[in-house]
Amino acid sequence: MAIEVITREDLNEFRSLLLNDLKEIIHSKPQQIKQWLKSNEVRKLLNISPGTLQNLRINGTLTFTKIGGIMYYNYSDIEKVLNGNTKPAHMLFK
Repeated sequence: MAIEVITREDLNEFRSLLLNDLKEIIHSKPQQIKQWLKSNEVRKLLNISPGTLQNLRINGTLTFTKIGGIMYYNYSDIEKVLNGNTKPAHMLFK
C-alpha cells in the first residue's frame, strides 16, 4: 500500500479547479423547460387544485390540447397567462 502526501499546493490547485467547475455550472445555460406539461405538472407549477385548473380551461384562460384522455398545456401559454395578469402594486389596494 503506497502512501501519498497531499501538500498545500495540491489543495490550492484542487480548490482552483473546484471553483472553476462551480463557476461553469452557475453560468451555464439553465435546464430546458418542457414545452408541453400534463395537468398534474401544471397544478404543481401553479399550486392550484384540479377544480381550479378545470375552471381555467372552461373559461378559456388557459388553452390546452387533448390527446386521448390526456390534456397538455403549452408552457409558453402558461407564462403568457401569468405575465398578462400582472398588476401594479398600487392597484392591489383599490
